[in-house]
Amino acid sequence: MASEFGLVFDLPDELKTIYKSFGIDLEKFNGDTTWQLPMPARFITDSDGKIIDSRVNPDYTVRPEPTQIVEILDRM
Repeated sequence: MASEFGLVFDLPDELKTIYKSFGIDLEKFNGDTTWQLPMPARFITDSDGKIIDSRVNPDYTVRPEPTQIVEILDRM
């Protein structure tokens, strides 16, 4: 599903080697030959399905503050 939105990235060869050294096999996990991971994303939609706000960041540690989300919801 993430790939349908362009929210995946290919791991470079150096990272493949590191992942494999930890016993992580993304080909097996993904069920195909890709070494892709999804990017974290958050979408807020209205009742009609229109996207009101979105945030995407390849760094999974960077996330919107809950107060930001509440502010957006309060404006709807």
